Parts: sequence; C-alpha cells; structure tokens
Amino acid sequence: MGLFSRKPKLPPAARPPLAADERVLAWATAGNGEGDGVVVASNLGLWLPGRGHRLGWHDILKAVWSGRELTVTPAEPLTERDGYQVVADCPAETYLLLEPGDLPHQVRARVTRSVAYTAHHPVPGGAGRIAARRVAGVDGLAWTVRFDPGTPADDDAVLAETDRLVAAARVATSPTDV
Repeated sequence: MGLFSRKPKLPPAARPPLAADERVLAWATAGNGEGDGVVVASNLGLWLPGRGHRLGWHDILKAVWSGRELTVTPAEPLTERDGYQVVADCPAETYLLLEPGDLPHQVRARVTRSVAYTAHHPVPGGAGRIAARRVAGVDGLAWTVRFDPGTPADDDAVLAETDRLVAAARVATSPTDV
C-alpha cells in the first residue's frame, strides 16, 4: 500500500445493521473455524461473525490480540442489583485475522477507554472486581461486579459487602461540584 492508499471499503454484503449514529472504524475478515465472517469495530461496539447484534464496548470483559488471533470475552449478565449488575464471563470467542489492519488497535483502545473505574476487593468467602464502564452514546456509568470463581455470589454477607463497596466506589467517582 502506498502512502495515500486507503484500506478497501467494507463490502456492502458484510456491513452489519448499523444504528443511525453508528460508523465503521475498522474491520477485518475473520475465520473462526465455523466459516468466515467479518469483524467490524464501530464507535458503538464490536460486530462479531454469527451474532445478529452489536456487542457494546462496555460489554467486553477482555479482548486479547495474539498477533494473529483476536479473542473476545463478553460479559454475561447474571442478576440486577441496586445500582449495578452482577456479570460473569461468557465463553471466549476467537477469530483468526489474516489482515487485521487497525482492528486490534481500535478494539483495545475502545475497550480500555470504556473503563472509568476498576478495583478488586475481598468479600466474605472470596473476592470480586467492581467496574464502572462508559456506555457509548449514554450519559453516566454502568456499574458491574464480577465475582472471582468460587465466591458465594448469592450469600447475604457477600451481597451486603458488595452493595457497600459499590456504593462507596460510586461516591468516590461522583463529581463533587455538581
């Protein structure tokens, strides 16, 4: 590619059903063992082959680029609590990207930028990560808790301590001059 060359445009047949205010930032053809598809990064999230919907940047717990493969671990909502959601890891999805272009960079930058707060805390019988994420196109933060494996997530003492920790984190991250 020359200095002024542009990446080929996303083929119309591979274009996901974008929202009115959504724009494509990067894309790459992918193979995941079950046929090829296209991974598309937009300003609002990530479109993965075989999914009929966008995965918001705030819904991605982890994204890893190996140099050839992009592995995405989405969050699975388990339960809604007062002011936050308890989530767990969905199975990781891996895509081989032979010509990744700017896609891995965009995914890393967008997932990282969505994190406004994160801290790991002990709770009775285990531990959990509290996170506040920016949701593209939405004011405020979405709060989540992801318990470590083996933590009794439905235990009353765990939930009471988690409620307290989330409330304290919300206060600590709130603007004081509003």
